[in-house]
Amino acid sequence: MALLFLVRHAQASFGTHDYDRLSDQGRQQSRWLGEYFKERGVVFSRVVTGTLKRQRDTATELLSVMSMDPAMAQSHAGLNEYHGDRIWAAHTGGADPVARQKADYRGYWQTFREGMLAWSQDRLTDVPESWADFAVRIHAGLAHATTGLGRDDTALVVSSGGAIGRLLGDITGASAAVAIEFNLQFRNTGFCELVANGDRLRLTSFNNIPHLERADRRGAITFA
Repeated sequence: MALLFLVRHAQASFGTHDYDRLSDQGRQQSRWLGEYFKERGVVFSRVVTGTLKRQRDTATELLSVMSMDPAMAQSHAGLNEYHGDRIWAAHTGGADPVARQKADYRGYWQTFREGMLAWSQDRLTDVPESWADFAVRIHAGLAHATTGLGRDDTALVVSSGGAIGRLLGDITGASAAVAIEFNLQFRNTGFCELVANGDRLRLTSFNNIPHLERADRRGAITFA
């Protein structure tokens, strides 16, 4: 059966109005993950990312460390994150998310969780896609990444926490609330391992960060 590594992008620029940029620490997280894969002897036969800059740059950094050509990475918009800014605005009536993040970090995430739950229950208006439509497109992205893989192939998919949480919720039969918790607990450059047998996926490990679980890297464990 084919092996799939489903990776969340590295730390981006949370707390700014241009979140879609890797921080310096995010680039280092990506390189450390590439070193881990290389030491493990992993060779990717296929690499697919979303089209967001933070997703593509995570793949570029780790593939470069592995001496693999970053140009091999394909992009599929289905693996992009949900529109968090629009969900926040619809739930809060347009409050500035960056100001809230800086003033009340914990309160921001509590409010955002509530907004996500409202979105999953179709209680928000003026959002670009429904919870159901979100699932359709990310499953299309995952199908693009896995279709045609041979039993000895290993694929890398770099996406975002919300997309990964939604996929894992569907794969495990979890509720929307649990899928949202998967999202909010997923660490930067954390990865899941899945095995693919035809169009069926099975989860074998969750939210792994072996490349960061060292005494000198504890400060590099991030969630945003």
